Order: sequence, then structure tokens, then C-alpha cells
Amino acid sequence: MRTRLLPLLIVLMTSVLLALGFPLAVSLAAREQQRVIVDRIDDTARFAALAQSVTSGPGGRLTEWGDDASAAEEERRLSTLRDDLLRYHEVYGIKVGVFQRTGTPLAQAPAGWQVPREGEGAEAFAEALAGRRSHDPGQVWPWQRDGLTVASPVIRDGDVVYVVVTESPTGPMRSRILHGWLLIAGGEAAAMLLAVGAAIRLTGWVLRPIRILDAATHGIATGRMNSRVAAASGPPELRRLARSFNEMADNVEEVLEQQRAFVADASHQLRNPLAALLLRIELLALDLPEGHTEIASVRAEGKRLARVLDDLLDLALAEHATSLPVLTDIAELTTDRVGAWLPLAESEGVRLTHGGPAAATGWADPVALSSALDAVVDNALKFTPAGAAVHVTVAVPADTDTVTITVADGGPGLTGEELDRVGDRFWRSNRHQNVSGSGLGLSISRALLAAGGAGLAFAPNEPTGLRVTITVPRTPAETGPGGPAAEGATA
Repeated sequence: MRTRLLPLLIVLMTSVLLALGFPLAVSLAAREQQRVIVDRIDDTARFAALAQSVTSGPGGRLTEWGDDASAAEEERRLSTLRDDLLRYHEVYGIKVGVFQRTGTPLAQAPAGWQVPREGEGAEAFAEALAGRRSHDPGQVWPWQRDGLTVASPVIRDGDVVYVVVTESPTGPMRSRILHGWLLIAGGEAAAMLLAVGAAIRLTGWVLRPIRILDAATHGIATGRMNSRVAAASGPPELRRLARSFNEMADNVEEVLEQQRAFVADASHQLRNPLAALLLRIELLALDLPEGHTEIASVRAEGKRLARVLDDLLDLALAEHATSLPVLTDIAELTTDRVGAWLPLAESEGVRLTHGGPAAATGWADPVALSSALDAVVDNALKFTPAGAAVHVTVAVPADTDTVTITVADGGPGLTGEELDRVGDRFWRSNRHQNVSGSGLGLSISRALLAAGGAGLAFAPNEPTGLRVTITVPRTPAETGPGGPAAEGATA
């Protein structure tokens, strides 16, 4: 869920940042250009005032008055205007000129610069001739190299006599815009990193109760029936879910406890009447001929019933038992149990072999593991015909933190459907009904192993037979009703 929720949050926050960043970048560019345009308007207004004072003749004609003194004064003013335009161009690098209505320059800098004949410059000049200041030019972006043209009319007696035109290079302005954009991009990147960190923390906070609930559910599924979730924190929906989960776990634990108590009590209560019944059968057998088939059959069924009751009691105790795993030499324990079963294997004509490292430690309850291994080996010897072999192997897989005990027999094995059911209570293959047993041995083994954090798996053996693998953790497992997993987790 985190892999789906985290990209969604990142995409949403990226969209928000971009939605804020783009208008900010556009606003920055517009502000920088407007500042340049305002400066040029001020400059053109100043030059327009100078140009207006250059001539005093009608229509701004220089020689109309015929007064030598006036002509000299006008020439001096014109020279001053040209000097100001030249210094302005040299200092700021801005092209500037005062042009007559026909486009003929009165004064310009640099020399030879003319009114643009097309584009925004020509439109600005035409607007100034109409008596209006030119409109603001279009936005210049960092990747463009066009100049900014601003034109202002010089008006005398209500007529436009000259037009002041400035053409500003946009390099410095574009550099400032680009620098501002880089700052915005840096701020956006930093905000994005913070947003990603916040998204990771947010998803962790949102999914933490779900992870705790999943861990508690897994604990119940693996036999830790006292796993609970604290419902004191988190959103109201999760608190209700935690309370519902705890109620469900309480009910499940109570039902299972009642079931275990019933099985244990029933098994225990039935043993005494069964023992008395078997005793009476033996007494009746004294009055019957030796080798009576019916009494032999009744005696066998009675003993089978007693074995089933014992196995039921063992299963109930195994499911309710508290396991205390300790560091155990699995290799030594396996060697000891294989040695204990060798006499029976030899009497049945089955080769029982053992292999693996001399030492392999794992965390297990030695008594429970021994009982489970005895049940698995006993089951293998039952189904392995004389002349075949049962191999017991201890291994430490390199890619896992476990120790495995594999018991591979040479019996008839199980089909795919039967493998799915092996280990269920009272289940026995229809092909093996003639073999003695209650169908509870592997169930007892699985319960004993699960209490200590170990596992039991079944697979076909090649070329024939069944392969049973006991997996023991090499690190302490938080298992058992009294273990750390039993403590309530916080939602």
C-alpha cells in the first residue's frame, strides 16, 4: 500500500508546487520587465523635455526665425542634447534617438541608428506620432534576444514635433529573470524534498496502525492467540477497527480454549471407562477359546481407541503448551533421536541414515523438537517398505537464518491433493488405511513446533516417498503465549 500511496502524495504535492511556481516565475519576469520599462519611460520623458527646448520655431523648425543669436542658441542646445544621448548610450548601452515625424534623426546615439521599420519598434514610433506613449512591449523571456523599444512624443502647441525612441538591450534583464527563476527552482526543489520527507512520514503515520494490525493478525494466524491491538490512539475508524479486532480475537481465543478444554476433558474422562471396558474384555476372553477372532478384533479396536484418546489429549496439551525456546544443538539432538530409532528400523528392514554438519545451533524447545522429530521419523518408518531407506539430513541454508531437518522416506508418497491435506487432524490417505495410526501424529508435531517458532513442511521425495522438512530459527523467535508478541500493540 505504501508504494501506491507515496507516489500519489508526491504527485499531488508536485502539482501544488508547480501550480505555485509557474505563476511566481511569470510574475518575476513581468516585474523585472516592468521595472525596465518604467526606467525607459522616465528617460524618454527627460529626453523629450530636452528636445522640446532645442527649437522654438513653429513646428520645431530650426531655421525659421532667422535670428543668428537664436540659431546659435538652438545649435548649442542641440549639441547638448546629442552629448547627453551619447553619454547615456555609452553608460547604459541603450540606443536612443530623437526623430522628426518623417523618421529623420535630430540626434541619436549611436551614430547611424535609425527608427525600426518593422516589428514592435515601428509600432511604438507610430503610436508616438499619434500623440500617445507607446504601449508596453510583449514579455521578453530569457531565451529571447529582442530589445525593448519605448517611444514618447515631443508635443508643442498640441502637435507632435519629435519622437524620442529608446531601444534597450535585454541581456541584463534576462539574466536577472533567469537568476530569479533559478532561485525559485531551488526553492521548489528544497520544498519538494521537504514534501517527499513529509509524505514518507505521513504514509508511515497513516500505515503504522495497519502494519500493527497486520502483525497482530499474523500472530493469531501463527498461534499467538493473545496478540491484541491497543485502541487508544489513531483515527476514529482505526480505533473502531482495533476494538472490533480485539473482540474478534477474544471470541476466537475463547472458542479455541473451549475446544481444547473439551478435547482434553473428554479424552481424560473417556480413558477410565475405556480402561474398565478393556479389562472386562480381557476377563471375557478367559472364558472363550484361545484365538477367538471376535474377541481379538474387539481387543484391537479397544487398544486403537485408547491410542486415539491419548493422541487427542497430547494434541490438546501441545496446542495449549507454553514453549520456552533455548539455544540447542540441532545436529546433536537429531543424531540422538536417529540413534534411538535405529533398532526399530533394523527390525523393520529399513535403512535409517543420518547426515549433516557436526554442529548446527538453533532456538528451539528440545523436548518439543524431539517429540516432533520422533513423530515424523515414526511416520516415515511406518510407510517405508523393507529394503528401502529413510534419510535424515541436517542443513544450514546459506540464504536463510534457519536450520532444517529433512526426513525423506522411500514409501509410496502422496499425490498433490493429498499433500494439501497432510497434517490435518484425523486425516489419512485412503491408500494407507491399513497402516496403524490415529491421523494425529503430524498435527501434534506441527502444534509442538509452532509453539517454539519452528515450522513443518511437506513435499514429494524423488524418486518416491515423502519429504518432511522441520525448520528451526537460528535467532530467538517472539513466540508463545507469554512471549513478547503477546503484548498489546499500539494502533
